Amino acid sequence: MKREDLQLYFIMGTGNVSQQEPLAVLEQALRAGITMFQLREKGPFALTGLAYEQFARQCQKRCQHYHVPFIINDDVDLAVRLGADGVHIGQDDEQIAIARKKMANRLLGVSVHSQEELQTAIDHHVDYVGIGPIFATTSKSDAQPPCGTYFLQQASKLQPNLPIVAIGGINRTNADSVLQAGADGVAVISAICGSKDIEQTVSMFKSLSRIKK
Repeated sequence: MKREDLQLYFIMGTGNVSQQEPLAVLEQALRAGITMFQLREKGPFALTGLAYEQFARQCQKRCQHYHVPFIINDDVDLAVRLGADGVHIGQDDEQIAIARKKMANRLLGVSVHSQEELQTAIDHHVDYVGIGPIFATTSKSDAQPPCGTYFLQQASKLQPNLPIVAIGGINRTNADSVLQAGADGVAVISAICGSKDIEQTVSMFKSLSRIKK
């Protein structure tokens, strides 16, 4: 994985989209230039079973067409079964060591919220970490309280070789401050899912990341 892959990390599930078909939103985002995609199918109306796997395969096919890494949230077994490019897990999900073993040489990303969690991730040779929520977010019902950019700055200084993506309430007005704090890129959900002009939104985020630092 290249650090640039984290430049604009789009996260989406069917529950995050209301105005358009989810696959249409993903297609537009891929065409516009997102650099990584994570399927995060959560919530009370989330797809399950065969419908979930079929939707995942459709997302994967589109990502492959645009040569964008396809990441699955939490579900390590599905990621292995589909041959996904990687999996992203949280602190309450499958143990990092087990995920690392199952994913072998594929990408493993982990959400971290403290120095201790950061060190655990490093010890298990994760490929990147996600830090957040940086700002308040409505996209995740189980999100922790916003942490601001302090821990992000600390992690970036302490682990300069570790790729970091920031997540949580990031939009066009605050994305630059997150990049200046040391993130290699930003992960967004509602900023793209709720956009009336996805191409313009993606272009805006990517222009910011090109001039960071």
